[in-house]
Amino acid sequence: MSTVVLLVVFIGLMAAGVPIAFALGLAGIAMAAVIPDLSMLTALTLFAQRLFVGIDVFLLLAIPLFILAGTLMEVGGTARRLVDFASALVGWLPGGLGFVTVLSAMFFSGVSGSASADTAAVGSVMIPAMKRKGYDAPFAAALTAGAGALGPIIPPSVLMVIYGAMGNVSIAALFLGGFVPGIIIGLGLMGLVYAMARMRNYPSEARVGLKEIIARFFRAFLALLMPVIILGGIFSGVFTATESAAVAVAYAIVIGVFLYQELRWSQIPKLLYRTGLVSAKVMFLIATATFVGFLLAHQKIPQAIAQNLLSISREPWLVLLLVNVTMLLAGCILEVAAALIILGPVLIPIMQSLGIDLVHFGVVMVVSLAIGTIHPPVGNCLYIVSALSGASIARCSIAVIPVVAVMIFVLMLITYVPDLVLVVPRHFGF
Repeated sequence: MSTVVLLVVFIGLMAAGVPIAFALGLAGIAMAAVIPDLSMLTALTLFAQRLFVGIDVFLLLAIPLFILAGTLMEVGGTARRLVDFASALVGWLPGGLGFVTVLSAMFFSGVSGSASADTAAVGSVMIPAMKRKGYDAPFAAALTAGAGALGPIIPPSVLMVIYGAMGNVSIAALFLGGFVPGIIIGLGLMGLVYAMARMRNYPSEARVGLKEIIARFFRAFLALLMPVIILGGIFSGVFTATESAAVAVAYAIVIGVFLYQELRWSQIPKLLYRTGLVSAKVMFLIATATFVGFLLAHQKIPQAIAQNLLSISREPWLVLLLVNVTMLLAGCILEVAAALIILGPVLIPIMQSLGIDLVHFGVVMVVSLAIGTIHPPVGNCLYIVSALSGASIARCSIAVIPVVAVMIFVLMLITYVPDLVLVVPRHFGF
């Protein structure tokens, strides 16, 4: 009964347009109100306590810091330099600007850790450029959204930080596990660009000489060095994931203000405010989800779901297929961080009981939920590219179907070939 109340109130509030974090918190309070051994006073006390406990985790401090670092790099001229370097490398191929979009997003993914930030930074440069060259606006938008979805897959990743904190899984191992899937998705999107360029006669860019490639590399070198510093520091044990995020912020300020000289001190308060708004949304969502998770555990709902799921089959391949379908459907109706926070505590024990590596499952879960950022009705990246391209959501939703197909293919590949995820972490001893 309590679970029914939770779902009915949550879905009803979502349908009424209530922000998801508030809908989740209010649904949790309604659920607590119908649990026989909890009085309303006790439920409200638990709500306040769990809000605090949910975010009183040092590791979660990395989330606003990574968001801030990506914002500083975006405004500080990093995106343009990465695009210029990517153009020198792949712009001469058929559909060159499409290749540049994907490669630029892969570079920027190592800076932002966020699909929305990646999409906005690369899309603001590449979508107008593709439109000027005659690319179909919905295709340009869909491709940019798919490339931007690499943000939480190629490290650093805000979603991986949340998953690691939730499942007590090594953040470093998760970061390393995201490399190969991110590269495979990037190559798949490039293959799609090549096919579309042949079909629609999209132009290539002028070939750049070796001297110019080297020059553009050095102009982008400081931006490319940022993920090396972040990940190298974590893997070498010099600093933790949270400390690496703080280092990333300091590095972004130094190169943006003093070296590139495109970031002004007067802009930083506005960027801090924007980061605070995004971070508050994520952190409050984590807090309310912690309260709901506590109530579900109190009612033994995760155990019941696990038993029902495992009663269907104990074959890992079939359970993983069911879980992937569940996460893809959740991505249709929930913001990705919310889906991760709600589903994670339920699914992680199931994976442990089946002997599935939690690093492998974490990357699979992040890739699955990242797909949710590029399709309606909640896909943030799709709304961003629709605004940047001027194409309607309906047209973008149709154009993004091949992109989603590529990503689902890779999702199935990494689900059933775990070594694609685990080969890099194992190489580094995780």
